[in-house]
Amino acid sequence: MGIANLSYEECRRKRVEENKKRMDALNLPLLSQALIDSSPSKSKSSPSKQAKHREMKKQLVVVRRSSRVAKQPGPVYAEVLVNRVAIPKRFSSARDYPDHFFASDEARKNAFERAERLQSVLEPNYPNFIKSMVRSHVSGCFWLGLPSHFCKEHLPTNDGVMTLMDEGGDEYPIIYLARKTGFSGGWKGFSVAHKLADGDAVIFQLIKPTTCKVYIFRVGDSKEDSDSDSS
Repeated sequence: MGIANLSYEECRRKRVEENKKRMDALNLPLLSQALIDSSPSKSKSSPSKQAKHREMKKQLVVVRRSSRVAKQPGPVYAEVLVNRVAIPKRFSSARDYPDHFFASDEARKNAFERAERLQSVLEPNYPNFIKSMVRSHVSGCFWLGLPSHFCKEHLPTNDGVMTLMDEGGDEYPIIYLARKTGFSGGWKGFSVAHKLADGDAVIFQLIKPTTCKVYIFRVGDSKEDSDSDSS
């Protein structure tokens, strides 16, 4: 019976048997089993892929020090108290002006002119300048900037404490900032204590290296001062 007369299943079975005979002749089943036996188990991972756990050991070591330093006693750290400048607060009630008060140009000019009249008769050996007050000087941040040329020529070159002396002889410590050429801490206390307001003219006369005598000309006192000046 030829191959053409065989059914499909018989042909397939016959080819499988022939292929098996060829594999047996070449010992392929034995070689395949040998390869399977020699291969590592699937459950075991490759040594190259296994994570290496590094153990960190803590040890106390001796730090190298020079023989000169090693013989000296170790440093002692202790809290050190630093003296800070304390500005005493001497506030009093402010003048009866509303928060939105602004001096008129005429009132500001009048106060400044009265200050100039006194400035003209002050001792020339003691340098001075006039400062017209604005809102930032007497409210809010209470920062008083000074003329830079006056600071460079007459005031200390480093930050420190200065003293303001009013006409009654009372003294007020003020923080002077040399790089910013102005009065900071303590100026608010002086301003409030003397009820300074927008438009007031203030003379600062340097009577000592760190002391200024202060003369105040108020915008609300112009008529009274004018009458006294004319008498």
